[in-house]
Amino acid sequence: MPDRTAHSPATPADRPGRLRNLALVGAGGAGKTTLAEALALTAGALTRPGTVPDGTTVADWEDIEHQQQRSVQFALLPLPWQDLTVNVLDTPGYADFAGELHAALRAAEAAVFVHSAADETVARPVRALWQSCEAAHLPRALALTHLNTARVRLDDVLRMLQDTLGTPDTVRLLHHPDLRDGRLHGSTDLLTGRAYGKPDAPGDLTAERARLVEALAGEDDTLMERYLDGADLDTAALTAGLRREFLAGTLHPVLATAPDGTGCDALLDLVAAAFPSPADRADDLPAADPDAPLAAQVVQTGEDPYLGRLSLLRIFTGTLRPDTTAHLPDGTDERLTALHSPFGHQLRPVPQAVAGDLVTVAKLTAARTGDTLTTDGAVLPPWPLPEALLPTAVQARSKADEDKLSQALGRLTAQDPALRVEQNPDTHQLVLWCTGEAHLAVTLDRLTDRHGVHVETVPYEVALRETFAAPASGHGRHVKQSGGHGQYAICDLTVEPLPGGGFEFVDRVVGGAVPRNFVPSVEKGVRAQLAHGLHGHPMTDVRVTLTDGKAHSVDSSDAAFQTAAALALKEAADHTDVRVLEPVDEVRVLLPDEYQGAVLTDLSARRGHVLGTEIGGPGLSLVRAEVPELELARYPLDLRSLSHGTGQFTRSYLRHSPMPAHLAAQYATAG
Repeated sequence: MPDRTAHSPATPADRPGRLRNLALVGAGGAGKTTLAEALALTAGALTRPGTVPDGTTVADWEDIEHQQQRSVQFALLPLPWQDLTVNVLDTPGYADFAGELHAALRAAEAAVFVHSAADETVARPVRALWQSCEAAHLPRALALTHLNTARVRLDDVLRMLQDTLGTPDTVRLLHHPDLRDGRLHGSTDLLTGRAYGKPDAPGDLTAERARLVEALAGEDDTLMERYLDGADLDTAALTAGLRREFLAGTLHPVLATAPDGTGCDALLDLVAAAFPSPADRADDLPAADPDAPLAAQVVQTGEDPYLGRLSLLRIFTGTLRPDTTAHLPDGTDERLTALHSPFGHQLRPVPQAVAGDLVTVAKLTAARTGDTLTTDGAVLPPWPLPEALLPTAVQARSKADEDKLSQALGRLTAQDPALRVEQNPDTHQLVLWCTGEAHLAVTLDRLTDRHGVHVETVPYEVALRETFAAPASGHGRHVKQSGGHGQYAICDLTVEPLPGGGFEFVDRVVGGAVPRNFVPSVEKGVRAQLAHGLHGHPMTDVRVTLTDGKAHSVDSSDAAFQTAAALALKEAADHTDVRVLEPVDEVRVLLPDEYQGAVLTDLSARRGHVLGTEIGGPGLSLVRAEVPELELARYPLDLRSLSHGTGQFTRSYLRHSPMPAHLAAQYATAG
């Protein structure tokens, strides 16, 4: 692909005040990557734009992103604007990659919510994200895209955003856009009168400007007094008011943009004038002091075929220079060698990175995504991660793949903290726990493309158990005498159910029928048979009592009594029913009230037992239920569909309970 990048990229900032870090967030398909491309073109970082359908954008460079036509990780584009470096973080919009979204928000001081004007509503997950940003005191602006869609009425879109995300006083247009002939021609700044693009003469904007000026002056007594006295407020005073209101979260500017870059210069000017620098960060993380000891966090981990592991660091305090030695929380030292500024997947050497900036370091050996690197022992808290609740069992396609699989998965989990890998001790399956099907597809693709490991998915199994349905007795006789040293052991066992009790062994032999030194052998044989099961599944929740037996002074042995015990247990099982037990999880579902009925009906269809519902927050319900694990394999996907992407759930093992007979028959195998 021809290089489209400019020869004069953003100059690394020499102090936090010259940085602006912003995350482009919003629903999938809203146009975030296209907007990032247009911003890069407007800032002069690109010579010509790429497109998502063609797979030529700088923010999406992985083959899987081209195949899926969506971002699967956040991308960093440092852009030069005025005398600043504007770090634009283009985030995924699909729920499976919420971990990448929250990592980008950790690295940013503000969020630009990208909304497609073709969407008549704001999706529930986006509304939830808006509220999360509000709770974190993260300033928010809105960028409108897809204004060329037929029958789009800007007034209707703005009114919907005001009703959904704020009020007419807080969600405001800063510019008067010129929408003609189905496209955006430009806009006029209501404060300065400056024209962006090529708008027609907008007519009299006095009333619109007066409403905006009144809103900006409303929280400043001096400005309000001057405004009420009829004084003409200068641009500097209004810009200061705009910045104050934006940082306080009482104003959310709305700007119109287009893929050809129209409106992007207006957005970048707003970023320069009103967006916070790292020094203005309002959360509990350390202040951006370039002279303090180094504290940085790995916000993303990637792979390069030549450089190996690449770690993207957000510098919170201090100044990072090449050949610095930093420490992980566990005391491990990491040497940070050459520093690079990423532009998409391209890397440009930089001499240093000050507090607030983002920089890539190659070949860290131990640091994983989310880890803190520090010179004074500081530990930065992790950001919220989606819980991986979709299980998929995999197996290596060949012996060569099997040899490389463990190392490859270790590198993937270091890169992707939302991925969980489990070697199930009961089913002996290798299970990948992902956040959804798209996350699984990306994981499998990276296994193949990055690490050359081919795996096949196999049916996921749950850890079933067996138990006795009623008390029963068994007689085990293991006698072999064919000349020389023989084998001789006889034992009688009684087995009874012990619900929830695991396993208990009782010795009630009297008169030395089974010598004391062979009683442990009987217990050992029972435990071995229970672990193997009688129908292919381990047995639990039973009390086994040794009641009688016989031994031979010469031919009895440890092995003989183990075998006799197993035979006695099998005979006891022949005299009663063996019940299959399945794991049951406690499930807690948090969702909007309007979807509660559909979710309750679905849980009942999954053989779930609803324990109750309670208020989970404003407009939210919390449903508690006990659900068999067999019914939860696809639940993350089904809940997403039922709740339109708004439901969340957690699960934890509760107990094993009897499985219905018609299902148990399907899972019974020959013992």
